Amino acid sequence: MKVTSKGAGIPQPAGENRWLPMLAWVVAGLMLVWMGLVVYQRVAQAAPFSSSSTVSSGLPAGAVNLPLPALSEARTESVSREVNPRTVIPTRTRMAAVTYTVEAGDAIFGIAENFSLKPESVLWANYDILDDNPDMIAVGQNLLIPPVDGVLYKWKEGDQLGKVAEQFNATPDDILAFPGNRLDMTNPVINPGDLVMIPGGSRAFQQWLMPTIPRGAAGVATNIAGTCNTTDNTYGSGAFIWPSASHDISGNNYWSGHLAIDIGVSTGEAVWAADSGVVVYAGGSSGGYGRMVMIDHGNGYQTLYAHLDSVLVTCGQGVSRGRTIGLGGSTGNSTGPHLHFEVRYLGGFINPLFVLP
Repeated sequence: MKVTSKGAGIPQPAGENRWLPMLAWVVAGLMLVWMGLVVYQRVAQAAPFSSSSTVSSGLPAGAVNLPLPALSEARTESVSREVNPRTVIPTRTRMAAVTYTVEAGDAIFGIAENFSLKPESVLWANYDILDDNPDMIAVGQNLLIPPVDGVLYKWKEGDQLGKVAEQFNATPDDILAFPGNRLDMTNPVINPGDLVMIPGGSRAFQQWLMPTIPRGAAGVATNIAGTCNTTDNTYGSGAFIWPSASHDISGNNYWSGHLAIDIGVSTGEAVWAADSGVVVYAGGSSGGYGRMVMIDHGNGYQTLYAHLDSVLVTCGQGVSRGRTIGLGGSTGNSTGPHLHFEVRYLGGFINPLFVLP
C-alpha cells in the first residue's frame, strides 16, 4: 500500500480504497429512509379512528387522547367453560336413627330402598311394632330407620357387650367402633333403653306365613278356615302367566322377609290364576293376608293370591290358567291396593319373577 501525507500528517488511503466511506453513507441514508416509511405507516393506520373511539372525557388539561380500536374489530380468544350451578356434596354416613311415618301405599321394601338400606335392617329395627312381619305396617305408624345396615338394638338391663354382639353375629369392636354409638372404647357405658347400632349384625327371622296346603284329603289343615277336601284332577302345565294385567312391582319385592312380590293392582281389578290347578284355600285368613286364594297345580307348584277385595272361586274348585279367581284389593295388613303373589315349589318358596314370562 502506498501512503502519502497531507495536512497534519494524517495518513490517507490510497485512491483505490476511497469508495468505502461513500458506501457507509449510502447505507446510513437507506436506513433513515426505511425508518421514515415505518413511522409513516404507523401514523396512517391510527388516523382512521374517529374521535368517538378515543378516551376524552374526564382527562386533565394537557392530557393526550389515546386511540382505541373499534369494538367490532376487537378480538378476544378465551376458553369456553359451561357453568354448573349444582354443588357436589359428599355423601356422609348418617350416624343416628331417624323416625319415619308410614304413608298410604308404603311397604318395608320401598321404605328401605328410599333410605339406601336392606329391608331386613328396617324390619329388625322395629321388632316391637312389626314382630318380623313386613305386612304388619299400617298407615300412621312411626318406624325407626337405622343409620346403616345391621341391627338397631335397644339395650336392656343386664345386657353385656360381648353377649349382645354374639347374639347378632357381630363382634364387640363392631359396636364400639361405630361413631354413632359414641362409646368410650376403653370404658364403654351403655344404659338400659339406649339405642345401639350393630353395623353388619343380623339375626334369623320369625316367618309369618300361610302354610302350604296340598290337594287331597291328606293335605287338609282342619285348623285353618277355608280349607277343604279336594278331589278335582285339574293340573297345571308349569308355564305361568302374570296373575293380572299389571306387571308392575308395587311395594315389597322378593326378599328374605317377604317371600313374594307385590303387584300393583287397583281395587276391583281382575286377578287370574297363573296356571291351571285346584283351589285348596279360598276366603279370609290371618297373618295379614286378608282375603286370599291358594291353588295347588298338581306338579309340585302352589301359588297364593292375597289382599283380595273379593274371592270369586270356591275351595275344591278346578280352575284353568287365566281364569278370574278374585278382585284386587287392600284387605288384611295393607297400606294400599296391591296383589301379594307367592310361588311355592315342593313346600319351599321361589321368587315369582323366576317363573313369570
